[in-house]
Amino acid sequence: MPIRFFHRGTTFDPDTDIPSLNGHVVLITGGNVGLGKESILRLVKHNPARIYLAARNKASSINAISDIETEVPGAASLILFIHCDLASLASTRGGGGEPRLDLLILNAGIMVTPAAVTINGYESQFGTNHMGHFLLSKLLLSTLITTTKLPGADVRVVTLSSLAHTFAPGKGIIFDELRTPMANTFSVTRYGQSKLANILFVKEMQRRYGAQGITAVAIHPGSVNTDLYQSVISNWKVVGSLVNITKKVFYSSVKDGAKGQLWAATAALGDDPYQVKGGEYYEPLGLAGRGSALSSNAELASKLWEWSSNEVKGYE
Repeated sequence: MPIRFFHRGTTFDPDTDIPSLNGHVVLITGGNVGLGKESILRLVKHNPARIYLAARNKASSINAISDIETEVPGAASLILFIHCDLASLASTRGGGGEPRLDLLILNAGIMVTPAAVTINGYESQFGTNHMGHFLLSKLLLSTLITTTKLPGADVRVVTLSSLAHTFAPGKGIIFDELRTPMANTFSVTRYGQSKLANILFVKEMQRRYGAQGITAVAIHPGSVNTDLYQSVISNWKVVGSLVNITKKVFYSSVKDGAKGQLWAATAALGDDPYQVKGGEYYEPLGLAGRGSALSSNAELASKLWEWSSNEVKGYE
């Protein structure tokens, strides 16, 4: 993945810059590790009504809640685990009948994994990073729209994409091959395709539902020292060794890396620089206008939404 070591964005301190979340309900995928866990830790300090931690691993999720409780006494009573395996459409679950949802952070994902398919037959990275999150968002859409009607509502959907979306295939999304392992395509290209899909999803969600009060944003968290790189380290020994060394020396901490999604989730809305604007893709921190040409292709975004909608029929 390309690395931009020097950024000139805004500053953001989650402890002081996140406003009160009194009464708000949050759902974060992949909240058991890395950036998701860090985001829950930072958000729970600001008095939300509930934070749903959606993940596939219950044991690590319980451990994560315990860790957060140690740092923020009383937090455990506000965090509820939901089993959600994004690689399986049948396993994808929403907020357990919660009547409101103010903030949905689509944080979970896999990166540069060997060629494979999900249980539903999708290329594994596309199926996990896009299809699982797409279905989850569809399942929660009515709750998000209901929440927009509440007094003082500020409903947001924040999706983690990546600078690696620029590595997507020339056509952006190879629809004819999405139900195959795409074994003849480089793993990083398949990953780029899934991350491009994350941005296109945000663009189309904003177009369809922005006027109803939903703000959808995509962010690249930067190069962060998380376990997301473990697949690279494990499966490509030479490259993996270099990545392992590089991430320890140059990559930002999880604490700093989570600022991007926390900023997108809670900073002021508006058109001014460093304010959050629906439909945008941001690089650290709050830098807009850096997406590829494909990431702004409205026709491709609409086609992906319609294709994905047809695929999840029967699971909604």
